Amino acid sequence: MKRKLSFRPRPSFEQLYARVDEATRCSLQTFRRDHPPRTLEVDGQIWEYVVLGEGERTILYLHGMAGAYDIWWQQMLALAPRWRQVAVTYPPVDHLHGLERGLLAILEQEGIARVNVVGSSLGGYLAQYLVAHHPQIIERAVFANTFPPSEQIAQSTRGIGRFLPYLPEWVIMRMLRRNIAQNIYPASGHSELVAAFLLEQAHGKMSKAQFVSRYRCVIQPFTPPAPEALETPILIIEADNDPLVGEPLREQLKATYPSASVHTLHGAGHFPYLNEPEAYTRILEQFLSERA
Repeated sequence: MKRKLSFRPRPSFEQLYARVDEATRCSLQTFRRDHPPRTLEVDGQIWEYVVLGEGERTILYLHGMAGAYDIWWQQMLALAPRWRQVAVTYPPVDHLHGLERGLLAILEQEGIARVNVVGSSLGGYLAQYLVAHHPQIIERAVFANTFPPSEQIAQSTRGIGRFLPYLPEWVIMRMLRRNIAQNIYPASGHSELVAAFLLEQAHGKMSKAQFVSRYRCVIQPFTPPAPEALETPILIIEADNDPLVGEPLREQLKATYPSASVHTLHGAGHFPYLNEPEAYTRILEQFLSERA
């Protein structure tokens, strides 16, 4: 039976995750309990992040507009025996350079010189920015469910983007919850986990300031590396039914990085690392384990 989503203000974890299977629900709760985030102040903003796992090589996870550090918990637990991993939550920083500064500060704080970066949606856009500006620290990069620098997103969201700073938080979050119910949840195969995690963000775990700043980063242009100058191995992960990244943007991404490997997921939606975690983790590890 398909879930009928309801949007009561500030529901509890138990209410939000009531339809998620018990093992997954308990796994997330245990992860949050056992791995509380560390904090680091950068340019007046407090960053939260977790470090987990063992290994000589490191993965840096970058989430999308409605994510947080623990959206990657299934990948982090699965890869912890073989990889050191860092996952962050973006504070309200409204330009890519500010996000870059925060990430570099975290890596310096943890004594990490080189990383394999995995980014989804906004995180994939930010991963591209890092590859363009700091290729010397990136071993391999995964651009997942994302888009290249493009005027299309800015143009298509110009109207709402102009009003976002002036809308009350409850209005913005109600719009987000409607998008989850109408687009993201169905595209995920009606994944209860996708619905629960995103609704949790939209019911108070993410602030208006964070959402607006992340939107501004999404529409900020930058120049990607020239294909002939790109030395970093790239994997593009896409879904053929992604409700937020349509086929034109997916094709633009592949044209921007013609040497990239491409893995297309079928019917997986915008958050396959949540609703297809085992397959997604296998794809990541296979690519990141390859040696140039």
